[in-house]
Amino acid sequence: MSELLDAARDAVDAAFAPYSDYAVGAALRTADGSVYTGCNIEIANYSNSLHAEEVALGSAVRDGHREFDRLAVSSAAEDGVTPCGMCRQSLAEFCDESFVVVCEGEDGPVEYELGELLPETITREMVER
Repeated sequence: MSELLDAARDAVDAAFAPYSDYAVGAALRTADGSVYTGCNIEIANYSNSLHAEEVALGSAVRDGHREFDRLAVSSAAEDGVTPCGMCRQSLAEFCDESFVVVCEGEDGPVEYELGELLPETITREMVER
């Protein structure tokens, strides 16, 4: 877990956050052990901004990965940031409710399961009915 959280911390340094000054990094480990990192990228039109988790997920999916082991998220503030609702839903497309999300809290790492962060998620099965 510490390697993944270290990768998320390193990704914080690449963030482009000139508007919020809130840098976030994420590290996503695939089922085969590959690690993809992402950072937030802010755009003046906030709706076009990219979140660290979605950058990591998009890179992994682009490379053909569809199964993931866990995610670590960190911010420059080290304040316990968790993925937003949009990122949680994106993760739920590929991960079940037991998928582990590690967040860097003020008192150290905190682990959540995706199902507790996003209960009653919209699933592929709901859309395919």
